[in-house]
Amino acid sequence: MKYAFFSGCVSKGGCPELYPSALEVAKRVGITLDEQALEGAACTGAGVLQEKDKKLGDVLNARTFAMAEKKKLAIMTICSTCQGVMSQARYRIVNDDKYRAEINEILAEEGLKFKGDVVIKHLLWILVEDVGIEKLKPLITQPLEGLKVAPFYGCYIVRPSWALGLDDTPERERSLETIIELVGGEPVEFSGKNKCCGFPILTINEKASVKMVAKHTSTAKEEGADAMVTPCPLCHLNLDGYQPKASSTQDSSIDMPILHLPQLLGLSMGVDPSALGLKRHIISPAAALEKVGIKT
Repeated sequence: MKYAFFSGCVSKGGCPELYPSALEVAKRVGITLDEQALEGAACTGAGVLQEKDKKLGDVLNARTFAMAEKKKLAIMTICSTCQGVMSQARYRIVNDDKYRAEINEILAEEGLKFKGDVVIKHLLWILVEDVGIEKLKPLITQPLEGLKVAPFYGCYIVRPSWALGLDDTPERERSLETIIELVGGEPVEFSGKNKCCGFPILTINEKASVKMVAKHTSTAKEEGADAMVTPCPLCHLNLDGYQPKASSTQDSSIDMPILHLPQLLGLSMGVDPSALGLKRHIISPAAALEKVGIKT
């Protein structure tokens, strides 16, 4: 099972604990990652570039798609934002022959051509759909029984549904809960799981962004969650990094640990917590993990 690996920017920058955690989990579940296939690939634009120049953003993503197609590989990402932006770009280009021709005219300068065959899949979907829960079960050597985990999808991996294939694969809307149950945890339902974390407006309205962090993390805590898990590093940056400010706005400590998806899986597979970079988090997960006998 081999994929062209698009790690994205944040997993090697703002959340460098995500990258090695993803590599470790991929190795353990039998996923081969080819980073060389996408060597020199550009950022997806994170949706921000597309607001200014949609075609430029689509050209950059089509270039990445063409690189993967050249190697005859599907693309795996570990970032929900990358998944969402690339899925929307792919949808626009594949469904408009004239537009695709215009983009390929630009790509031809590098000897590239996007045919429209590329598949783009987040690690979350690959684990559930391609590897499969039955194959994953024997790998869970340290079940997180008793740990109550709130799933946080955020924006880009659940909408727009027409670009993400949710209409054809509705089980993706509950894929995080499936993983939480797989590792022995108890999913905690809360109202904010499919809402924006606030990161996209952080630089233009920090007050509103922090308020969103406070709302999501506090609600999850009120519903009994010991921790939250997200498949998006940008959500992690905001929910973890700005939680202290969020706590100060309501004069009480929220103290809600935010785990990356591969960290949750890695812990249940017996990976050394230090290898998962848990000490890099602003909100320590130590107390939550002690409930399941894991020392960080």
